Amino acid sequence: MQARIWRVQRRDIVVLTLNAVALMSTLGAVGEGGRRRAKEMVCQANLHQWSTVFQGYIQRNDGKFFSGEKGTPGYWWVEELDTEHRDWKRMRIWFCPQADKPIVDEGGRMASTLSIFNAWGIYNSPGLEPSGVSGSYGINGYLLCISDKMSYEGGVPASQSWRDILNVTNADRVPMFTDALRFDLWPLETSSPAPNQWAAWTGNSMQRCCINRHNGGVSCLFVDGSVRKVGLKELWTLKWHKSFDTAGPWTTAGGVLPGDWPAWMRDFRDY
Repeated sequence: MQARIWRVQRRDIVVLTLNAVALMSTLGAVGEGGRRRAKEMVCQANLHQWSTVFQGYIQRNDGKFFSGEKGTPGYWWVEELDTEHRDWKRMRIWFCPQADKPIVDEGGRMASTLSIFNAWGIYNSPGLEPSGVSGSYGINGYLLCISDKMSYEGGVPASQSWRDILNVTNADRVPMFTDALRFDLWPLETSSPAPNQWAAWTGNSMQRCCINRHNGGVSCLFVDGSVRKVGLKELWTLKWHKSFDTAGPWTTAGGVLPGDWPAWMRDFRDY
C-alpha cells in the first residue's frame, strides 16, 4: 500500500473535532472510562487535523517533508511550520486532552514532577512565535529530509529515511505523528521501554513515545493519513525507517518473553 493524497477537507475535520468534543461532554456523565474514551477520540481528531496541516506543506514541497536542518540534523522542524501553527496558544491541536499542560511554564519553571500526562515545552527560539511552542505529539524524525551525507540521532543514515512522502510503501505502517514527550523522535528497534511508566522523560526516543496515555496505547497518525490507537508493544513492529527491523528483539517474532517487559507493561497485548 502506497501513501495516498489525503482527501479529508478542513470543513470535515472541524466537524470531526466538534463531534469529539461533544462526545466528551456526553460521556463524561457515565464515568471515568467514558471520559478516557472521549479524550482518546479528541486526541485522534487532533491528529486528523495535523494530517491536513502536513498535507499542505508536502504538496507545496514536491512530496517532501520538513528538513529541520537547523543545528543538529533533523531538529527544529517546527520552525518550518506556517506562522499560525507555530504558536501553542493559537494551535490547540498540539495537545492530547490527556496531556495539555506544558512541563515548563511560561516563566521557565519546570514542573516539580515529570509525568507522561504533561506536554513537552514550552520551547522558544528566534524562529518561533513569541509565546513559543508546546505540545503532546512527536514527529517521526526519519521523515525529515536531512542531507544525504548526514545521519539521524542514534546513527541511522539519511539513506534510510522516507523522502518521497507520497510514494511510501506500506504507508499505513509508517508513523508520522504520535503521542510523545518530545516534538521529534528517532526510535531504534533495540531500544528498551522505560523501567516504569513515569521514567519516560529520557533521551531514549522509544521510551518517549511508549507512554500509557490511552489505556495501553497511544494515538498515531500514519503516512497514509490514517489515525488509530497503537498498542504500546506494537510500537516496535512499526516501520519507523526503511531498515527498521519490525521483528526485532522487543517483538514476539524476535523472541521477546513476557518477563522481559517491565512490570507496568506485562499485561498489555503482545505483538
